[in-house]
Amino acid sequence: MSITVSKILEDVKLLSAKERAFIARCLISSLETTEDENIDNRWAALAKERFEEIKSGSVQTVSWDKIKNDIRS
Repeated sequence: MSITVSKILEDVKLLSAKERAFIARCLISSLETTEDENIDNRWAALAKERFEEIKSGSVQTVSWDKIKNDIRS
């Protein structure tokens, strides 16, 4: 039995939107072939750096509402 892309696409159309979204997420994640083992450490270091900048006053925070309003403008 041979499976073809066109047959898969035809069958997928019969699924619910939720099921198709799940399949899409699975397919996209399967394309991620390289994994950075240090990514969690790098994100943690960046978060700590940003927190220290806020704490020291070298940067100012901006509310989410202001960001949304600036984007809309």
